[in-house]
Amino acid sequence: MQLKFNHTFLKLTVVFLLLLRMDLGMAQSNNQKIDSAQDQRVGFTSLFKLTSTGKKDKSFKFELNPKAVSFIQSYMEKQGPELIKMKTWGRPYFNLYDEILTANGIPVELKYLSVIESHLAPNLVSTAGAVGPWQLMPYEATRFGLKLTPTDERTDFAKSTKVAATLLKELYAQFGDWLLVVAAYNGGPGRVSRAMQKKGTKSFWDIEYDLPLETRNHVKKFIATHYVFEEDGGWTTLTKAETNDKKGKTSIPTDNLQQTSVSGRFLIAIIAQYLKISAKDLSVLNPQFDQTVAAGKSYSLKLPKDKLEIFEAHKNEILQASLQSLYSIKE
Repeated sequence: MQLKFNHTFLKLTVVFLLLLRMDLGMAQSNNQKIDSAQDQRVGFTSLFKLTSTGKKDKSFKFELNPKAVSFIQSYMEKQGPELIKMKTWGRPYFNLYDEILTANGIPVELKYLSVIESHLAPNLVSTAGAVGPWQLMPYEATRFGLKLTPTDERTDFAKSTKVAATLLKELYAQFGDWLLVVAAYNGGPGRVSRAMQKKGTKSFWDIEYDLPLETRNHVKKFIATHYVFEEDGGWTTLTKAETNDKKGKTSIPTDNLQQTSVSGRFLIAIIAQYLKISAKDLSVLNPQFDQTVAAGKSYSLKLPKDKLEIFEAHKNEILQASLQSLYSIKE
């Protein structure tokens, strides 16, 4: 009887442990789903790599636009092993690229454009007639002084990189945005300009579907390659607006600013509302404004000249609106 009881008890214990294990597994799965859902709710989603402990490493400083996540994860899975090998065998070429790009004022990370153009193959010829590690078209090569015969100088790493650097500088002067530069390098500046005009925006992520599939994928390949080599994004993987936001810059022109001494319980948000400018941009121009005037101190408020005139004309109204806003918050 005792043996039968022990045997039954043992069976029940095993069943309990199995059920407990299943519950823990389901909980872990649900937590992973929740984490994933939370990642997607954020404005940007980071690419996470696994550490030696099997945990996610969230050390990335540059987050990835969610519109690129799916493509880039797939591309990194397929091309990652080959690109990691290139880190070693391609080092002499990358050193050359760094030297020439730096001399021309181009971020060295633009060398990854050559990686996706040719995988550093000097004799690669495209169906469109582009040749060399930077895949230069004949008219681009001759425009910048390269010879196509008897030897095609587009296959020369140093000469073709100098031409590519000059071309990249031209494109950046036109677009002021490295993602648009990469798009224009592949699809042509005219096509990018038309897409921008059609959408009324300068953001690559807003115009990507007005660009050819090859061009929009080219930009995403560049971003993915940057993540593989640098283990992070960078300034060249962001749009201009994203760069300005990350650097804390303002879209308000700073070449025509004037100052006026302000005291009293003004609120930067109310001032921005009256002047019809971004409260965030105004805060960047005037850091700690609310805190300073709340402490009873005066503040040298910076505003564009035309906005300063409006502020002075409606100063009392803006102050009253600020006070009403403060009172409503307290209530």
